[in-house]
Amino acid sequence: MPSSVLHVSVDCADPYTLCQFWSQVTGKPIPDGDQPGDYEVGIELEGGIDLLFLKVPEPKTVKNRLHVCLQPDDPRDEEVGRLLGLGATLVDDRRNPDGTGWAVLADPEGNEFCVLRSAAERAATS
Repeated sequence: MPSSVLHVSVDCADPYTLCQFWSQVTGKPIPDGDQPGDYEVGIELEGGIDLLFLKVPEPKTVKNRLHVCLQPDDPRDEEVGRLLGLGATLVDDRRNPDGTGWAVLADPEGNEFCVLRSAAERAATS
């Protein structure tokens, strides 16, 4: 029998603050019971999967081996601008002049994630 993904967990120094960032990224609320200083804070994504932030003592030191890829509703470049305004940083720009490609960003604790083209952008170039 197969397994299902229940949580995608992210080690971090400040779970509540990092969860606030990701709450703004995804538009999903932080549950009322989660508070600053908690060792575990999460948001529920589609399909009942949680994005869970866990307090750990050590800082991030190397590239992620697993990362999130976002497909925005709005055009990719607009979403990249919005996320940079929320506190993300641009790690690697893989966007191409023809509109294809993606941007690699990092959240406020340095965890990398990608911003892909929106579904409309993908459909326009297929």
